[in-house]
Amino acid sequence: MTGLRDSVRHLARQTTKATRPHTVTKCSSATKKVRHKSSSGSGSKKKTRTWTTTEQYRKCSKVRSGTETYTRIVRAERWCVSLDDVGGNTAKDDVWYQVTRAAYDEARIADEHARVEFTPTGTGC
Repeated sequence: MTGLRDSVRHLARQTTKATRPHTVTKCSSATKKVRHKSSSGSGSKKKTRTWTTTEQYRKCSKVRSGTETYTRIVRAERWCVSLDDVGGNTAKDDVWYQVTRAAYDEARIADEHARVEFTPTGTGC
């Protein structure tokens, strides 16, 4: 986008403190019965033996344990530029365009009504 620099605007990041549930992993030991099979021989002399054993394992799950505080971003940081005389289209005059930090810095140091060129990352500011 090419036009004459009108004005620039920087909107700082806005944050707030918020809370969310805090989860922790709790583990306990548990037991389960396991069935085993063993075969021997073949044909008519094949024997199958079955037995059960009790095995221990750890059973873990996430459980809620109070709350935790974190920083929530309400508004992301934005850099904006407004142009005049954008390709002779008056509808695009005084429209705010979001730009990258580098494009904002170039437009900020440019003189008033100097020709600037950038690729917008969004509209509105």
